[in-house]
Amino acid sequence: MIEVACRYDKPVRIGVNWGSLDPDLLARMMDANAALALPLEADAVMREALVVSALENAQRAIDVGLSADRIVLSAKVSHVQDLIAVYRNLAARCDFPLHLGLTEAGMGSKGIVASSTALAVLLQEGIGDTLRISLTPEPKGDRTREVLVAQQILQVMGLRAFTPTVVACPGCGRTTSSFFQELAQQIEGFLQGRMPTWKVQFPGVEQMHVAVMGCVVNGPGESRLADIGISLPGAGEHPSAPVYMDGERVMTLKGSSIATDFTQLLDAYVAARYGKNPQARSRLLELLKPAQLIAPDE
Repeated sequence: MIEVACRYDKPVRIGVNWGSLDPDLLARMMDANAALALPLEADAVMREALVVSALENAQRAIDVGLSADRIVLSAKVSHVQDLIAVYRNLAARCDFPLHLGLTEAGMGSKGIVASSTALAVLLQEGIGDTLRISLTPEPKGDRTREVLVAQQILQVMGLRAFTPTVVACPGCGRTTSSFFQELAQQIEGFLQGRMPTWKVQFPGVEQMHVAVMGCVVNGPGESRLADIGISLPGAGEHPSAPVYMDGERVMTLKGSSIATDFTQLLDAYVAARYGKNPQARSRLLELLKPAQLIAPDE
C-alpha cells in the first residue's frame, strides 16, 4: 500500500509500508531473484522492494505534475536492522527528504529503545530530515509521549535543544539514601514545569546544562562543567550540598529545604543569565548573600 499525505502546497509524504507492500511488485521481484545464480535472502528482496516502490511512486507523482521539491519519502518498517538498511539504500539512491520512524515499535521501554537505536544510527550518518516515534500507548495513555521521546533523541544527540539538559549520576554505594534520587526528581520536575514560561521569556535557556550529583567523587567536576550544579557529599547524604555556577563553587545549601532553595537559585540564575536584566542579577546576588560563601582553596 502507498500512503500519500498531502495538504495543498505543503510537502507531500509518500510512504510505503512493510506490512502492505504491493503484492504484484513483490512477486515480480521474488521471481526475478529466484532466477539468479546466487539469489538473495527473502528479507533482502523485501527491503529492495520497499525502496523500489518508494522511488517508483515518487516518480509517478512527478510525472502527473507534482514538483519534486515537495516530495518526502517514508518507509514503514518494524525491525531495527531492516529500517537502517532501507533508509541507507534510499539515501544513496535519491535526493528526496526522508521521514524516519520505526513503525509498530511496541510498548514502553521496548518501543523507546528500539526507536532510539534505529534512528540514532541513521541520524548520526546524516540520514533523515523529519522523524516520528510510534509507540503503543498504555490504556488511556497520553500520545504526547511520542513527541517527548522524539525530542529527547534529537537533544541527546546534540541536533536540537528543547529543554535544559540535566546531568545526574546513577547512584552507587556512595549514595546510600534516597535523598539524592528525590532531589534529582524534584529538580527535573521543576525544569519541565518552568519551561513553558522560560522558553518565551528567556531565549536560549533550552541550551542550559544542570548537574545534580550524588557524591564528592564525580560531583564537583560534573557540577563545574555544568552551567549550574549541585552535589551531595556522598555516604549518608547529609543535608549539605555545595552549589556551582559557571564553573565556580559559590555556596553551600544546608538543611531540609535544599531542593526548594536550589530551585529558587535556578529561577534566579535563568533570569539573570538569559534575561540579561539588571534586576534579575540583583535578585540572584541577594539569594547568594546570606549563604555560606566558599573560599577558592576550600
